[in-house]
Amino acid sequence: MAAIFFTNQQPSPAAQNFCPMKTQLPLFKTFVRELRMNYGVVSYTNCNKVSSSLDASNILRDVWGSDLSHREAFYILCLNRANKVIGYALISIGGISGTVADPKVIFSTALLANASSIILAHNHPSGNHEPSQADIALTKKAIQAGSLLDIQVLDHLIITPDGTYFSFADENLMS
Repeated sequence: MAAIFFTNQQPSPAAQNFCPMKTQLPLFKTFVRELRMNYGVVSYTNCNKVSSSLDASNILRDVWGSDLSHREAFYILCLNRANKVIGYALISIGGISGTVADPKVIFSTALLANASSIILAHNHPSGNHEPSQADIALTKKAIQAGSLLDIQVLDHLIITPDGTYFSFADENLMS
């Protein structure tokens, strides 16, 4: 099995010069941007299992490192059917008071990872762990999209630099 870590990058030179549909559709002049993935062999026995929001929060704090108080960022954890982490992805980096998380980017990443479920997470550098109306709306939209794709959104965490977090699942806001 593979652990998956994602980065958004420009298409490779090979991708820029190659279009599989070129002979069928001569008017096709653009190429879709790639989502580059790096795979590494890892045993699932060594992967972290997520059994609670605290488990997810601890894993995400390791992913974030010491950068929780600088700018808002949005990550997802990708999990397999056993709720073991198979990868994580940085979805967006914003400013001091907000970031934009596009559901298309979230779920394209989850699909490429073959994730059975995901956990959404972003930080609030201010230390306020209460969700905004935009946070609530994004969570509802992600739950609906995940339902269509058979990728369950297990939780949405808001993590703060002072060690606290807010869990949508713990507060029964995942419906």
